[in-house]
Amino acid sequence: QVQLVESGGGLVHAGGSLRVTCAASGTFFRIHDIGWYRREPGKQRELVATIRSGSCTNYDDSLKGRFAIPGDDAKNTVYLQMNSLKPEDTAVYYCNADLDLYGSGKEFRYWGQGTQVTVSS
Repeated sequence: QVQLVESGGGLVHAGGSLRVTCAASGTFFRIHDIGWYRREPGKQRELVATIRSGSCTNYDDSLKGRFAIPGDDAKNTVYLQMNSLKPEDTAVYYCNADLDLYGSGKEFRYWGQGTQVTVSS
């Protein structure tokens, strides 16, 4: 059973930093794409940043420079490092991964349950 488990959310003051973690577990052949989306209060879920298998990293332009997504391939883990946080960054942050389960090249999409990040002013 494939699962994505987020951790590390919490409360931080504006201007501070926080790192959240997503760990993928279960049986799969390869991660094609993994990263983060978020849902701010009253808004639809939106892209934060993802890593495409191979080399490419995709950031929302408004967040690039403050956020980064280092990973640890050996642990099937990706992080979201958030710096210079603003109250408007308050959201539920979701891990997302497109996985090749069988080595066929076909991708299956998985979502974590989300972790709450609250930035106080």
